[in-house]
Amino acid sequence: MAFQSINPATDKLIQNYDEHSAKQSNSILNDVQNAFQEWKKTSFSERSRFMKNAATILRKNADQYARLMTEEMGKPITQSKAEIEKCAWCCEFYADNAEKFLADEMIQTDASKSYVHFEPLGVILAIMPWNFPFWQV
Repeated sequence: MAFQSINPATDKLIQNYDEHSAKQSNSILNDVQNAFQEWKKTSFSERSRFMKNAATILRKNADQYARLMTEEMGKPITQSKAEIEKCAWCCEFYADNAEKFLADEMIQTDASKSYVHFEPLGVILAIMPWNFPFWQV
């Protein structure tokens, strides 16, 4: 079975996408889980560099990504471009702040030591609305 991406303004076919088999899907999930086991060990400084690089790539390719959003979903091009910029800004924001947001937080209790500690969750499946394709991720 193939999925089709159709321009809502012109009804023209943009692209066909083949459905993954159960075996292919499981293989992808296994690969992603294995990658997660390595990525969770990555330092905040290295993650920050990658997030800032993502912001750079988003801005560098903003026109291409915005056109794709506009073609695939009929979103006005100005909104598409604004969405890409918002995503780039968000990448930079978390590159600069994630370490302090995720730092252990000491909590005053009767115990000798109490704190909030954050751990990566791993692979998560999300079914997301289509109208903000970059921002949702």
